[in-house]
Amino acid sequence: MRRFLTLADVEEILQITSSQAYALVRSGQLKAIRVGGRGVWRIESEKLEEYIQEQYEQTRLSIENPSSTPENSSAS
Repeated sequence: MRRFLTLADVEEILQITSSQAYALVRSGQLKAIRVGGRGVWRIESEKLEEYIQEQYEQTRLSIENPSSTPENSSAS
């Protein structure tokens, strides 16, 4: 397995759009680095796996306690 992935690789692996992949990186949810003179994004394979595991954990918690999820919380 390669150490670094491109945004296109992440899109394919997660089956998301390019704008969704870019948003994950820009928001910091998916840790990435910028390399080269043009500052292209690269995501370490290990960081993508960590992100996936975090999503599994968040999903598990939302299933166990659905009242604590943002879409079920009421804002006053």
